[in-house]
Amino acid sequence: MTESKELSTLIDQSLVLIEQIQKHPDFQAVEYSPDLTLGDAQQALLELHWETLRQSQPSKTFSLEGFTS
Repeated sequence: MTESKELSTLIDQSLVLIEQIQKHPDFQAVEYSPDLTLGDAQQALLELHWETLRQSQPSKTFSLEGFTS
């Protein structure tokens, strides 16, 4: 059975791989116009990362007295 990795680690690894793909000469030589791009994939992963961070931290609300948990 494979070891489970933290979601944030998988997201970080995915972002690194997408960047490597974008810089790869074979990828740069490909001429196509997809509906979704690698940049879209990066944005989706960044949003997922922020969502997981938001859910892992206690909720903060703002009042006139300042932030409260």
